[in-house]
Amino acid sequence: MRTPLTELTGVRYPIVQTGMGWVAGPRLVTATANAGALGILASATMTTDRLRTAVREVKSRTDAPFGVNLRADAGDAAERVRIIIDEGVKVASFALAPSQELIGRLKDAGVVVIPSIGARRHAEKVAAWGADAVIVQGGEGGGHTGSVATTVLLPQVADAVDIPVIAAGGFRDGRGLVAALAFGAAGIAMGTRFLLTSDSTVPDAVQARYLAATVQDVTVTTKVDGLPHRMLRTELVDALERSGRAASLLRALRHAAAFRRESGMSWARMVRDGLAMKHGKELSWSQVLLAANTPMMLKASMVEGRSDLGVMAAGQVAGLIDDLPSCAELVESVMAEALATLRALPHAE
Repeated sequence: MRTPLTELTGVRYPIVQTGMGWVAGPRLVTATANAGALGILASATMTTDRLRTAVREVKSRTDAPFGVNLRADAGDAAERVRIIIDEGVKVASFALAPSQELIGRLKDAGVVVIPSIGARRHAEKVAAWGADAVIVQGGEGGGHTGSVATTVLLPQVADAVDIPVIAAGGFRDGRGLVAALAFGAAGIAMGTRFLLTSDSTVPDAVQARYLAATVQDVTVTTKVDGLPHRMLRTELVDALERSGRAASLLRALRHAAAFRRESGMSWARMVRDGLAMKHGKELSWSQVLLAANTPMMLKASMVEGRSDLGVMAAGQVAGLIDDLPSCAELVESVMAEALATLRALPHAE
């Protein structure tokens, strides 16, 4: 299936595996790329040395295109961009809108730039700055999310910009791909669906919690880092929502110290990143401190398998998924169902 997304990135199928922290590592990205979709490495939870090593690991396992996701407001964003350029990575994706300068540097080096956005005005801004495509995440998506449903946000953005639009939030199968194409998208991006594959490194016990979840078990809370965050409702989430302000800030301080050790960042660097985050999202200082909770609470579940100590970001589609195919099997089934759905549509006279 050829779409503006496949032509832009060189992948066989208009499917993107999103850059999920602690989840989208070399194994998952390689399996996705070899399946013909676009795999995205998550670099925000990696040191720069680890990022370079991870990129080279993927390149040693596949000749297919893949990408790297990074935080545009990180203090070392320029260094990470340099790694992407030096290593010949095909795609750079961003969780926040990158600066016009970063977009220009990447495009001058032949890298395809695909920011993620949650509002039409953000899409218009990055398109004007030279972004090659955008990922549009509706409120159904996992992790940090907005309140506008994909079915409302997607056609709005598709009508507003002249670059390829990739739909995210609520997708898991071929019917969803066809629906996204009908709304004007050039493809779909999936996080939860790729997390729940046999190629994912997420511990078995945590995957089992996802598979057991119903749609009603997926909730949105602001108690992790002060921003709307879609995840599985667990005993821990219930406890977080009952906890007071003082307990939340103390927990965030502990997690900030742990993330500093994990990332090798200095306190000064973390403060600078916090200032950038505060300015970019107009956050309070409490929210900036609470942001330290996210990477460490995700690591507890996604790496260490401690669902009692960690949170599990999840799109609403988690409640509809009950199997763990390989990435190859997943991509094949999505494309087969999409083509069958297209053939079965009634033809207008």
